Amino acid sequence: MFYRLILIFLMSLLPLAAVEKTETAIFAGGCFWCMESPFEKINGVKEVISGYTGGSKENPTYEEVSSGTTGHLEAIQIIYDPQKVSYNELLSIFWKQIDPTDADGQFVDRGKQYRSAIFYKSKEEKALAEKSKQNLEKSKRFNSPIVTEIIAATTFYPAEDYHQDYYKKNPVRYNYYRYGSGRDQFLKKVWDK
Repeated sequence: MFYRLILIFLMSLLPLAAVEKTETAIFAGGCFWCMESPFEKINGVKEVISGYTGGSKENPTYEEVSSGTTGHLEAIQIIYDPQKVSYNELLSIFWKQIDPTDADGQFVDRGKQYRSAIFYKSKEEKALAEKSKQNLEKSKRFNSPIVTEIIAATTFYPAEDYHQDYYKKNPVRYNYYRYGSGRDQFLKKVWDK
């Protein structure tokens, strides 16, 4: 019993840094299948969850969101270790996955439910998102205005299980869809200058 008390006491002296802290980021960039994989490859990202946010209906289904009747956007929630990857780095990756000049969807996915947005949870995240958007505008990389919205985060609802890690579960269908969407061709043209 005495040794156990000593062990508990010694463990309480461990620095708080030994306890891993995670944060979340929420981005919408059209089809959430296409947004998952680029972030899951990043060191420090623990998990990427496909889902829905920004709408009025509680617990919306894929059919409801894709019909455009709930006000939600298809989005991803990124759970990450801020000691390994910063919010700014995630923003930089986000911009390189989308067409930020398209207000009516992304690539073949049309409708407000597929538009691009950054959902912030704090004043700091909002400021960083706005600065990253301004930097992209100043870069003159795009000929049209940057229309990606920066919106206060609301409830994030995970999508149905079959949508999670779709690119891993259904690689042939995913790759066919992704190529057919024109996303990769657009990104290559814009970012490989």
